[in-house]
Amino acid sequence: MAVLYAFAAGLVFGIGLIVSGLADPARVLGFLDLAGLWNPTLAFVMGGAVLATTAGYAWLRRRRLSLSGEPLHWPQATQVDRRLAGGSLLFGVGWGLAGFCPGPALVAAAAGVAEAAVFAAAMIAGMAIFSVLERRKRS
Repeated sequence: MAVLYAFAAGLVFGIGLIVSGLADPARVLGFLDLAGLWNPTLAFVMGGAVLATTAGYAWLRRRRLSLSGEPLHWPQATQVDRRLAGGSLLFGVGWGLAGFCPGPALVAAAAGVAEAAVFAAAMIAGMAIFSVLERRKRS
């Protein structure tokens, strides 16, 4: 049942990315181009997402189990460290250069956008390299 919930959540998320235009790198790059033809659409989408997420988290904080009956696992980290700041910086630079972040890249790649497929492949390779390096560091 958890797989069905995960599939439904991913499907709704992907449809939302397509409807909002966030699978289009030109829309994202237009938002990031403050000195040119700035497109504020992404700010409204982000604002709506923050409001919906805030309401969802407030509701979930009062629950012990997810809607699928699984236990809720909340993040334990409470401070910003170098790894978080560095990862955020790297994410932002990649987003600004490519116009994709992970979710929209996967949606656009599935829609047959070649640039998104290259981005998604590089992203997956980066995650695999990180995983190998983390395992080596722990052993």
